[in-house]
Amino acid sequence: MSEKTTPICEYGQNAYDFSLSCTNEKIWTLENLKGERGLLIFFICNHCPFVKAILPKLVRVTNTLIDHGINSVGIMSNDPSEYNEDSFENMHKVAIKNKFSFPYLYDETQEVAKKYGAVCTPDFFGYNEMLKLQYRGRLDATRMTETSNDLRPELLEAMIKISEIGEGPINQNSSVGCSIKWK
Repeated sequence: MSEKTTPICEYGQNAYDFSLSCTNEKIWTLENLKGERGLLIFFICNHCPFVKAILPKLVRVTNTLIDHGINSVGIMSNDPSEYNEDSFENMHKVAIKNKFSFPYLYDETQEVAKKYGAVCTPDFFGYNEMLKLQYRGRLDATRMTETSNDLRPELLEAMIKISEIGEGPINQNSSVGCSIKWK
């Protein structure tokens, strides 16, 4: 495992369009996913211990954001030949087991991750209603083994702020996770 941190937010950067297969057998595009007040795009995978540590919280956050007009989507861009746990079949199992309310998409060519500049799992991109980047930070201070529910919900707070005023917080903490497994 190679631990990586995300770069700082490039405020106002446009979201990039995509068309990807989902574990629910639909094809999703950026336009299909956009919420009334914004969109949260995150790069995750099945095998990463950082992602596994936050999954229950991530599901709660994405469910809460729906009430604020923010839709969410998870994208898996890892090369599954390196980690079979990241296969499309296993993505489907993870989505069902964790009761994902968001589409879980497979970026088989890894082009979407490259366009967005994703570097690790998890890597969060929070967009306002104009699909301009306002957040590139972490869910909270959870690490691989630290899963306290008492941690400040940084991602949730940022996305609610974005839903209310269209702008993210100035101070953002980088997300930390496993490097994306490139082909």
